[in-house]
Amino acid sequence: MSYEIKLDMFEGPLDLLLHLIKRNEVNIYDIPIALITQQYLEYIDLMKTLNLDIAGEFLVMAATLIHIKSKTLLPPSETDEDDEDGEDPRAELVRRLTEYKKFKDAAMFLEEKESTWRDVFKREDSTSEYGAPEQEAMLFDFSLFDLVDALKGVIERLPEKGAIEFASEELSVKDRMNVILERIENIESLLFAELFDKDKTKMAVIATFLALLELVKLRLVKIQQVKEFDVIRIFKNSSSENNKNEGVEVDG
Repeated sequence: MSYEIKLDMFEGPLDLLLHLIKRNEVNIYDIPIALITQQYLEYIDLMKTLNLDIAGEFLVMAATLIHIKSKTLLPPSETDEDDEDGEDPRAELVRRLTEYKKFKDAAMFLEEKESTWRDVFKREDSTSEYGAPEQEAMLFDFSLFDLVDALKGVIERLPEKGAIEFASEELSVKDRMNVILERIENIESLLFAELFDKDKTKMAVIATFLALLELVKLRLVKIQQVKEFDVIRIFKNSSSENNKNEGVEVDG
């Protein structure tokens, strides 16, 4: 599938590590490096499959994790045994993560304060029962990694002996973009998992996912997750009204 997409909302490797640490509910000061490294590499492989534009820093972090993992698997040398203050191979990574998390938490705190200030003066809105974002709200208000998590779940639920995937099968991202817009045209929202209810192969799931990302990039749909690790909903952006009878022009 020759399709590439670049997203401004893409985050860095430290964000992915913090996401994995939080999802696995592990102590940031005692990271199970083998588990986190395995899951990190799985994310990188999946993002490569999606042809997402992966920054070099992600690959550097992958090499760093593999190096740390190899050091933790080696038996301690005589020098390390004599040195009671021998540094944990994970120490530098932990330092970087905790420092980055402090800045990230501070930025989030300031953003919440700014949001509260805006709410004081905002006009009354008609928020839906699902908490649909306002027209001016952010189209993507959670981590891309949450979306990749949801995608992994969809792929894992595919039947093991499902339809055969033919390399010649036409899976037009452009066509799927129009299908998504048609599906949400007359409803308030759609669950992320429902987007793939007719996709029976991994190639089909990936094509639908890329179509969704492109629609977000074009500001034609909104994605919302009420709380972390909660269900993800897809909403039609008001601007998509101008496109409902025109289709979507995408270079595929």
